[in-house]
Formats: sequence, structure tokens, C-alpha cells
Amino acid sequence: MQESTPLVVGIDVGGTKTQLRARAGDALVADHVRTSSGWRPHDPVAAAGWLAALVADALPRGTRPSALAVGGHACETPRQCAQLRTALQLHFDAPALVVGDAELLVPAAGLDKGVGLVAGTGSVAVGRLPDGSPVQVGGWGAVLGDEGGSAGLVREAARAVWAAHDLGEEPDALARGLLDAFQVAEVPALGAALEGAEDVSAQWGRHAPVVFAAAEAGSPLARAVIDEGGRSLAALVGQLASRGVPVDDVVVAGSTILAQSVLYEAFAAALADRVPGAVPRPLELPPVDGAVALARSLV
Repeated sequence: MQESTPLVVGIDVGGTKTQLRARAGDALVADHVRTSSGWRPHDPVAAAGWLAALVADALPRGTRPSALAVGGHACETPRQCAQLRTALQLHFDAPALVVGDAELLVPAAGLDKGVGLVAGTGSVAVGRLPDGSPVQVGGWGAVLGDEGGSAGLVREAARAVWAAHDLGEEPDALARGLLDAFQVAEVPALGAALEGAEDVSAQWGRHAPVVFAAAEAGSPLARAVIDEGGRSLAALVGQLASRGVPVDDVVVAGSTILAQSVLYEAFAAALADRVPGAVPRPLELPPVDGAVALARSLV
């Protein structure tokens, strides 16, 4: 690597996994993956120290970044991101940028504007106004929101099963699947099982395959839950459009929606109805590439 070639570092801090990628020109200098254990985005000083340690571990000894961009899970407001950026620059004498992790999707897709939509354990959509101001909708967590994410789907499936029970209907494939997943004997016990989760998002979300399996087995309840999840995700894009965000391109990522074609198709159909002209684009490259692109824009 020539010394005149800027070394740019991009970091994608996800809810469970973090990836750092460093490039000097076209040369890959580092590609490091680790868990996100210890990530504390609401404590800027601690989070900046965590990132600085990550960079030190990942880069070859004696090298320092010319620019650094971070997409951080749970970096939810411009103020929070700015505070983390300020703390981070105490560790690096280089330009730095911190955004929410969903903001990596559009640059990772090679676009300069559009919507980033994530439906993994949770769900969120982000974009920018023509003046560059960031806008985020959704991302309220499994208790209050995250419709279309795995945890939200499980919550809504439990609601649908409970409603059917109250109408006197016999448990269908969705009800039986949830009873087995949460290891309870009858539908009324599902409420306590969900409320007893220590990590709501993770413990609810891991049972999402039950919803998709029940839909494949012919459960109308499960299919209705999935269809409503797709409509809710499309509604996030609609909310961004109503606030003036360009939504011609919607870059889609997330372990749930990209792994489950029935949810993606429900979303795409609802998007065509809710926001005509918006084109969904499944993300084909890792989001960390978006962080690298943002870092390059700082040089």
C-alpha cells in the first residue's frame, strides 16, 4: 500500500454481528467480523472506545484510517449519532461519520438517494430529505412496533391466535406451532409466555419460522399475519414519501424479509399499491460496503 493512498474504514455494527472493512484504493486491507457484544450506542464515550478497540484489532499494526464511517445499530437520532461522532474523533485524527445502520443500505447498493428498509428481528425505514436531513420511521421495538420484523410477526401471530380462541375456534397450524414453540399447553398461556421473555426481541423473533411454516401448511391466520406485515413495511415507505423523502428506490435488507419470499412478495405487492413508482431492490452486497462508500466520501 502506498502511503499516498487513503485508507478508509467502514464499520457496520448490527444487532448481533459487527463487520469492519478497510480499503486503500481497490485493495482490501482488512475484513473483520465479530459479535456486537458490548456495543452501547446510548453511551457515546463507551461506544467510541469500543469502536476504537475494534479498529486497533482489525487494522495492520502501525496503520491508521484516513477516514472512518460507522453504521450503528440503535443509533436512532441525529443528535445521538453526532455525539458518538464527537467522541469517536477523540480517538482518530481523521474525518468520521456515524449514522444508523439502516443508512448503509442505499450507498451499499451504489445509489446516492433512496430508502433503506430493514426487516430482520425488527423493522425500520430510513431516507434523507432533499436538503440531506435524515428521516427514520419505525424501529420502535417488539413491544410497540417492528411490524414485519420477526419479533413483530410473532407478536401479531399470538394476537391472531388468541382472537380466534376467543371466537371459539379450534387451534389451527399457527396456534399449534406457537404452543409448541413457547412450550405451553393452551392458547391462553401464550400471553404469559411472551411477557416472560427476558430479551423480548430475540426470544420472540426466533420463533418467526413457526409463522411461515404455518402459512405454508395452509393456515389462513398465518397468511393474514404475513400479508399485514408486508403492508406495514410498505406503510413505512409511504410515511417517508409523505415527508418528502425520495422513494423511487427502496433497498431492502434484513434476515427475515430476504429469507422469506412470501413476506417479500407481500411487501412488494403492498408497495406497488401504496407508493406507485417505488422500486424494491433486495440488497446484494453486505451493508459494510455502504460504510466504506460513506468513508470514501469523506476523503
